[in-house]
Amino acid sequence: MKIKKGFKAFKKGLKCQDFQYEENTEYEIKEEPILCEKGFHYCGNPLDTLDYYDLCDSEFAEIEDSGITKSDDTKSVTNKIKIKEKLDLSGFIKASFDFLWKKGNNSKLAASGDFSQLAAYFSQLAASGDYSQFAASGFNSKLAASGDSSKLAASGNSSKLAASGNSSKLAASGDNSQLAASGYSSKLAASGDNSQLAASGENSICVAIGPDSFVKGIKGTWITLVEYDDEGKISCVKSAQIDGIKLKADTYYKLKNKRFVEWK
Repeated sequence: MKIKKGFKAFKKGLKCQDFQYEENTEYEIKEEPILCEKGFHYCGNPLDTLDYYDLCDSEFAEIEDSGITKSDDTKSVTNKIKIKEKLDLSGFIKASFDFLWKKGNNSKLAASGDFSQLAAYFSQLAASGDYSQFAASGFNSKLAASGDSSKLAASGNSSKLAASGNSSKLAASGDNSQLAASGYSSKLAASGDNSQLAASGENSICVAIGPDSFVKGIKGTWITLVEYDDEGKISCVKSAQIDGIKLKADTYYKLKNKRFVEWK
């Protein structure tokens, strides 16, 4: 039987639907798989996993499917799967680029050269070259860049932006957007409601000005959040540097009663 490759997302600790997975391990059930009901689910396109798990607080791994497979437009289920090694953010972005580059059709765009510029509506975009620039205006857009000094911008709701290169800039104006950057000196900004920002590189800046937004970063990251009153007017704007004491590293914070409070 031909081995199919794909990608799977997990909660922290490689857990999915309360099932504990491990790297470089194979799993099998005897029954025939049923989509959304029974079996081991995964996506062929790594960016499609973001429809089920958030970008900022999940883990990802490449998988091999050697069993019976059932599929729909964005996901598959099998009765026999092998979990390979976990992908860090840069590995996830590279896998996304590689997939889109090979796929290459009108709804999924990819570029590998430096100074690439891409613009699309309701699309999935990826670039690996330095100084790449993305712009997407449709809902549920997914953007990924691995080159240094890349710029990603999305205006639609529920957009997902990820950059692993140094000095990258990410901006989203739609509600429920997710932004993640692993490179040094990255800048993340979101203005929509309920946005989620995460920075793991040194000297990064996270700014979320939408209501009910939250951010996290490593020690040294500067964060800015805005609080609103019951009438929707700004009541407080506050910035601080994560010092590992008053503000913990790798911990989400919201602004409440003019104070940074942990969000879980």
